[in-house]
Amino acid sequence: MYNAWLHRYTVAVAICTLFLVVAGGLVTSNDAGLSVPDWPLAYGKLVPQLEGGIVFEYGHRVVATTVGLLTIILAIWLGRVEQRRWMRRLGIVALCAVIAQGLLGGMTVLLMQPKPISIFHACLAQLFFSTTVLIALFTSGEWRRSRPMMEDCGSVSIHSLALAVPLFVLAQLALGAAARHKAIGVLPHVIGAAAVTGMILWIVIRVLVRYSDVTPLRRSALALLTIAISQVFLGIAAYMSRIATVDAPQPMAVMVGFTVAHVATGALTMAASVVMAAQIYRRVRRPFPQMAAGIAVAS
Repeated sequence: MYNAWLHRYTVAVAICTLFLVVAGGLVTSNDAGLSVPDWPLAYGKLVPQLEGGIVFEYGHRVVATTVGLLTIILAIWLGRVEQRRWMRRLGIVALCAVIAQGLLGGMTVLLMQPKPISIFHACLAQLFFSTTVLIALFTSGEWRRSRPMMEDCGSVSIHSLALAVPLFVLAQLALGAAARHKAIGVLPHVIGAAAVTGMILWIVIRVLVRYSDVTPLRRSALALLTIAISQVFLGIAAYMSRIATVDAPQPMAVMVGFTVAHVATGALTMAASVVMAAQIYRRVRRPFPQMAAGIAVAS
């Protein structure tokens, strides 16, 4: 049964999680990662003196705590009213993810920002955001609406593409996080951007050519395409602004703005690719008969 208030709440949680990604981007872009050297307190206090980089680091912690509390409520709500067992489990997965994310955040402070943990912390944030977006999708009225299944008649299974695209995007986000934390140079991230863009264009064209009359698939494809194109231009702007301000004594607003927008749109790209995959598995029938026939002929 569709629960309108639960769905609205899940959308609110997803939006707050995107704000958390933005807050994290503000910390790294402003070089404020160790502005507060202790955890879970801040300079031994619940609320430290807010000045300089402390504003960004402490603000990030406040948003993270808020999202954690919202996720606890979400998991309880799903556990009490959701009839689908896998949805109740997904709520628990989201709760475990946000707890792990908080612990990783604390470890980055206590261990003086070790690069592997910082990169994993950034990637888990992206995965957690995509999880909240999926929960919002699965609790929507549109998702519950029954529609006829479409056939997959391509030479490459669209289901395989649907799984590959989010994996490519996640790898690209990891490269971006590694570049921001100075674990690698920017070149692998640039090369990865070309590969990810190609994969996104492939699946978007495939969907628009074969399934343009299926509204959820068409909307998901157009949303993914729009976000991905925006991400490419934001990446160029972030890179150029960083070069232009390389000699500045502190991070400049133009560089911070483009970089944070690039990070946030990266999260949206990941979420859009995951939604695209979910819609494909929901609306397109997997070609089991064709696969069985092919195996029979081969034998």
